[in-house]
Amino acid sequence: MAEEADVTALSFEEALKELERIVARLESGEAQLQEAIDLYERGDRLRRQCAARLDAAQARIEAIRTDAEGRAAGTAPFAAG
Repeated sequence: MAEEADVTALSFEEALKELERIVARLESGEAQLQEAIDLYERGDRLRRQCAARLDAAQARIEAIRTDAEGRAAGTAPFAAG
């Protein structure tokens, strides 16, 4: 679980950059089988961390509601889609 804690300590940007490096390494085809498996597992943890951070950010976004005259009348939770 130390690696899981290591991933959660990364900022979104750091996790995304590391994930990009892992993908490039895997796509190069130069990694030996065990290294590729380890990279894939780390990449999956990074992907989940990035997704969780994006979900949390999306949940915090609020849409501004306006009244009939176009003035701000309050906020409403973000509705994706």
